[in-house]
Amino acid sequence: MTGNLVLFLNKIVLMDASEARDRILLLRKELEKHNHLYYVANQPQISDYQYDLLLKELQELEKEWPEFFDPLSPTRRVGDDRNQEFTQRNHLTPMYSLANTYSKEEIAEFDQRVIHATGHPVTYTCELKYDGAAINLLYQNGRLVHAITRGNGISGDDVTGNIKTIKSIPLVLQKTGYPESFEIRGEVIMTHKVFNQLNKERTSHGEPLFANPRNAASGTLKMQNTAMVAKRNLDCFLYGLSGERLPADNHYDNLKEARKWGFKIPDYFVRCTTLDEVYAYIRLWDQKRKELDFNIDGIVIKVDNLSIQSKLGFTAKSPRWAIAYKFPAEQAETQLISVDFQVGRTGTVTPVANLQPVLLGGTTVKRASLHNSDQIRILDIHQHDWVIIEKGGEIIPKIVGVNVQKRHPMTLPVEFATHCPECGTLLQKDEGEARHYCPNIRNCPPQIKGRITHFVSRKAMDIEGLGEETIELLYQKNLIRDVADLYQLRKEDLVDLERQGEKSVENLLSALEASKNVPYERVLFGLGIRHVGETVAKKLVKAFPKLEDLIHAGKDQLISVDEVGDKIADSILAYFSDPEHLELVKRLQKSGLKFETKTKVLSPDSQPLTGYTFVISGTFESVSRQELKELIESLGASAASSVTSRTNYVLAGKNMGPGKRKKAESLGIPIISLEEFYQMF
Repeated sequence: MTGNLVLFLNKIVLMDASEARDRILLLRKELEKHNHLYYVANQPQISDYQYDLLLKELQELEKEWPEFFDPLSPTRRVGDDRNQEFTQRNHLTPMYSLANTYSKEEIAEFDQRVIHATGHPVTYTCELKYDGAAINLLYQNGRLVHAITRGNGISGDDVTGNIKTIKSIPLVLQKTGYPESFEIRGEVIMTHKVFNQLNKERTSHGEPLFANPRNAASGTLKMQNTAMVAKRNLDCFLYGLSGERLPADNHYDNLKEARKWGFKIPDYFVRCTTLDEVYAYIRLWDQKRKELDFNIDGIVIKVDNLSIQSKLGFTAKSPRWAIAYKFPAEQAETQLISVDFQVGRTGTVTPVANLQPVLLGGTTVKRASLHNSDQIRILDIHQHDWVIIEKGGEIIPKIVGVNVQKRHPMTLPVEFATHCPECGTLLQKDEGEARHYCPNIRNCPPQIKGRITHFVSRKAMDIEGLGEETIELLYQKNLIRDVADLYQLRKEDLVDLERQGEKSVENLLSALEASKNVPYERVLFGLGIRHVGETVAKKLVKAFPKLEDLIHAGKDQLISVDEVGDKIADSILAYFSDPEHLELVKRLQKSGLKFETKTKVLSPDSQPLTGYTFVISGTFESVSRQELKELIESLGASAASSVTSRTNYVLAGKNMGPGKRKKAESLGIPIISLEEFYQMF
């Protein structure tokens, strides 16, 4: 502990409440200022060390004087390890989608519609179209109150806890001049630097990679653990205010003012008085976007004057005063060298093209996906063809066309593999499906290693020290052939292996032992049953608290579980009808893994709705959808996500989905209010 902090901690006991409050308020103000300078203005004035000292001092003061707790304190940005459930919350002003265009002609048509409606040319504000997850922030009296995802445009998920971890978002506004209450919209993004580091970590843990920064940002925003969200280092760019008494009557000046209040509004937006200026802005960023450390997928063109915006209004889904010009996906032409066929853990065989290296989207591309046999046939791709590749934000670019004019007349078409490239087994292709797969699940090496990699991944058993390289090494040394073998590993088996020192071996064995405490739903997910993801595994565990119950469940019992349809039910039945799978589970049970969960058993009298199936639609003022779902299940009923002939009632709140209403009415299913639901029990 540093001398300065020791001196301060000694002073805490000598402070009275007034002095503590003043010091806490001063520290919060200082830390928010330095947060803004570092994360928004990119002009830090103090070192990380000095910042950490101030933060530590505030943490100690808040701990000693809990009566001055503030949920918006800078100390609350680190996140909370406890689980949370998102509630639905309405936007004060709907979040509409933008109409898209890929041509300048359609921009000109948009301009003509605006002129026709207003009677004169207008000024536009042009902005970058950030490629992330849309967010709506509500501020009241200068403090962040709610952060809501786009959702259906009317309401979305309240992710305030996660948003508080993003350090570029001010919790308390700076200076003055902001409205008493307003919303500000923006995009939660992940930079290329953070994204690349995240995928590097996922590779080391044997987890599937995120396809692009947008997916990573969106997925992170919906995580149920704010501490994990905080570690992902998300950022947020703001681009639009709505509300009463905004500082200016135009969009451009409002953005300028909002920046003074502490919002991160990048200096890329411009005013344009002619279409030529709009086109010049588009050309500029079509070239310069490669220099950015974040993704954009186009340009947004907005009528600048707010009164004209109001006059133009909205269609059912889009504002008439704005349009988004989307950049075409980046493409390049190069020559095909060969095609590899890769085998995944479920046996799916994917063709991947090896290419002459070519620069595309700022990176050198050597491989591109061909997806499946249907895609090869549609492209009519031949050996050594010159191909057009496209990078639309995915990790592995895809081949979208062939330059037939460069094709040598004697080259032969690329043929899809007939046998597994790893084990030689004849491939199969089910009717109605595009994928070819290797049926040799017992002895096909990539499938065996893939299942083990999935089992040890963070979302399943979370066994540190078992990355793909270590699994490959253990497999090559004949130490593992399935996931149950992991729990038979001994120190003497491992210490002489390459890259496995004594400390690494001890850590690995400790991680294996610790994994025996992983809850049942994650063990079930880790088994790798086809179509059983994290969410379905949780629902199955809730319906079948013991694995034996799930093993002996019939198809009718399975499909009564929320989100389990015919395909998932058939997959579960097939898995547990295999004697080798039953033997595997038996070995895992013997090793001490958890295959049951403790549940509260209610008497039949306390479950008056046993056998009923409800579907919840819309929003409710007095209770969240998650709370309603838990109540329904506690009363013995099922809470399904979609209306089917098996649905007994639809519980409707505000803004009920029109599709669900139409389906319920067509099937004659009663639509009841919350009050009517309460009366049932």
